[in-house]
Amino acid sequence: MNAVDLEGQGKEIASHEVENVDAIGAISFTDEEEKALVKKIDLTLLPTIWVMYLLSYLDRTNIGNAKISGMEVDLNLTSNQYSIALVVFFVGYVVFEVPSNLALSRSRPSIYLPSIMILWGALTCVMAAVKSFAHLVALRTILGCIEAGFAPGVILLLSSWYKQTEQSKRFGVFISAAVLSGAFGGLIAAGIVEGLEGAHGIRGWRWLFIIEGVITIGFAIISIFILPDFPTTTRRLSDRERQIAVARLASQNVTATTADTEHLSNLNACKVACKDLRTWAFIIGYMVIVGSSTLTYFYPTLVKGLFGSVSTKEINLLTVPIYGVAFVATGITSYYGDKISTWRGLIIACWLGFSLICSILVCIIHDFSARYALLVLMAAGLWSTNGGTLAYASSAFASMHPQARAVALAMVNALGNLAQIYGSYLFPASDSPEYIMGFSVISAMLTVGVFVFLFLHVWFRRRLRSGLI
Repeated sequence: MNAVDLEGQGKEIASHEVENVDAIGAISFTDEEEKALVKKIDLTLLPTIWVMYLLSYLDRTNIGNAKISGMEVDLNLTSNQYSIALVVFFVGYVVFEVPSNLALSRSRPSIYLPSIMILWGALTCVMAAVKSFAHLVALRTILGCIEAGFAPGVILLLSSWYKQTEQSKRFGVFISAAVLSGAFGGLIAAGIVEGLEGAHGIRGWRWLFIIEGVITIGFAIISIFILPDFPTTTRRLSDRERQIAVARLASQNVTATTADTEHLSNLNACKVACKDLRTWAFIIGYMVIVGSSTLTYFYPTLVKGLFGSVSTKEINLLTVPIYGVAFVATGITSYYGDKISTWRGLIIACWLGFSLICSILVCIIHDFSARYALLVLMAAGLWSTNGGTLAYASSAFASMHPQARAVALAMVNALGNLAQIYGSYLFPASDSPEYIMGFSVISAMLTVGVFVFLFLHVWFRRRLRSGLI
């Protein structure tokens, strides 16, 4: 992310940055100017990434809706083969996240992120043409490699624009897109599969991939003209606004790349991130949350197991309350997360403890209605911690060199998603309808998570009192 490397207008921007670099730290601005800038960022950045992430999650998780809508039968998939189709996505997803963020830190997010989106939208459309298990695995593998750069890229972009005390609400908005995609995914799947089943000789589950892929490509093209770049390189702000954007972050010790920022090699950036204990603590904590959240891919299957002989439309609709309650819980948690930002670790630990209790009760109680209610509550706890953890990590890494922060955030997201690889095997069909093994493993992971975030809470509170952060 070196402004001097940009061409055309980018060079003009870089020259202004060089002129103002000595004044950036001492620049003065009014509260009104800062509020106007934040509002401008909110109105361009947040809605754009919200829709992008909504579509990302729809395209990633629609395989669960397609499975119960005829794909499993048409492709003659076994339970193990379906799990493999889930796993291969995360192999490429994990491997390419760090390299992608390193590339993003030197490029323009307004071009880089939409380009990724166009590619995965096209692949989603191609998913409609799969004829066998082998085709499904190949496409899911490629899809994982391409989507790998999107989520960590958005996380880096958010952390580059907002103060530590502003991030919980913004990350909450970001994660809420994934939550609502689950609800919309069920409704969309129900409508498409039922309404277009057999249209032009194409099965409904295939139409699901086609329609969602086309929508993704369309919005990706629109986002090129809306999405801002990094604070010092964006063309959507004036010189004055760029200076204020950098200065206000510096007031909370959030580093930003300017014309005189020391450039780290990719290897050195990786070394800085890997040597920091904060990175590994958040990796373990996020692995717990992401591993437990593999429930997302099995909601339709779990609901079908709970309620037995119900229609595909009813199964898809029964997943909606799960996400609806999670959306409300995530919104409330994110809102108060910024107001009590020094207590984020404890808030996350409490939510994980709540989900742990629900998971244990699911293993003990065998009344299906009660288990469904517990599944709804458990999802609320897991989704609420997801955005909170990303905001917590972004805040914790604020003082790192920007390139090292890009690596650290990508590592948290990438290695955290490793948990989805084994999480994809937690709910085999042979365990239906109780799925005791899956909920037992999740209970164990949540226990680890409670202790990790309690440790982080105590550790950061002590560092804060000592003036180390």
